Amino acid sequence: MQIISWGLFAESINSGNFRTALDLGKRFRDLATEPADRLIGERLIGTALHFLGDQTSARQHIERMLAAYTTPVNSAHIIRFQNEQTVAARRVLVPILWLQGFPDQAMQMVEEAIADSLAADHALTLCNLLAQSACPLAFLTNDLGAADRFTTMLIEYAIRHSLDVWHAYGRCFDGILRIRRGDFGSGVTRLRDGGSELRQAGFTQYYTPYLAALAEGLGGYGEIAAALTVIDESLARAAEIEELWCLPELLRIKGELIKSQNAADATAGAEAHFRQALNCAREQQALSWQLRSVTSLSRLLKDQDRVAEARDLLGPIYRRFTEGFGTADLIEAAGLLQQLR
Repeated sequence: MQIISWGLFAESINSGNFRTALDLGKRFRDLATEPADRLIGERLIGTALHFLGDQTSARQHIERMLAAYTTPVNSAHIIRFQNEQTVAARRVLVPILWLQGFPDQAMQMVEEAIADSLAADHALTLCNLLAQSACPLAFLTNDLGAADRFTTMLIEYAIRHSLDVWHAYGRCFDGILRIRRGDFGSGVTRLRDGGSELRQAGFTQYYTPYLAALAEGLGGYGEIAAALTVIDESLARAAEIEELWCLPELLRIKGELIKSQNAADATAGAEAHFRQALNCAREQQALSWQLRSVTSLSRLLKDQDRVAEARDLLGPIYRRFTEGFGTADLIEAAGLLQQLR
């Protein structure tokens, strides 16, 4: 029964059924007869909670596992559960750390996890780490050099070991990289093709943020109406499957797209979405999403000569950070604060 619960959990996570995955993770833990298996159950629970937007509880479960788990010398858990378990735990903890406002710690952890994956010489562990943690983190911090390095590694290993799904992940990231570098046409095409393949294969746990990246690419290409259609699709999907961890960013992106329309009611519509994004990020205690949302909102307020209001919103959130001052979001926020003074 326990191994069946694990298989059903993996299927639920891969297909985006996160509430079901949470129940299955709890069942796996409760059925465990060995302490190590019970700790793996803690990892499963933390993974589901991360997607559901409860980063505080998710981190507690993941760190509880990492603090007590000892890797078997005979690779038994890699064989049973298809991944090196401490790497699997850290690949979830990495985005949690970023969301909570610790980008430097997140990047250090992902580099260490990559080194451990290479040492374990297990391709699926490495490809999962790259696809679910390293590449997304590089884009979250807008470190395009790291994004290029991680994406290239993912594609090379996926081709070498005939891991077609992970090759599709790599093509998605290659598309996002092209979009970030201003090559919107080929980036959108690449992202669409890779995302379509993942959806056909039933691997849709990250399909919602891929839609958000596609919307940004279409927006950069000037296709605002198409971008709004895609971001609305992502918002509907996030609500349907409770993929709430990225909801603040989806709302912020929609606000930016509305703002770019320059319609009569665009400013009011954009401000409403930025405030909704900020409130959602606060509810999730996701400091990095708070910073992005308040930066977009404060820039909009500045353009309306509401300078004091913008400064009073942005300053307190920026000052809560203790690291990451070389990352794109904090550099942008610091520059905007300087203008607001």
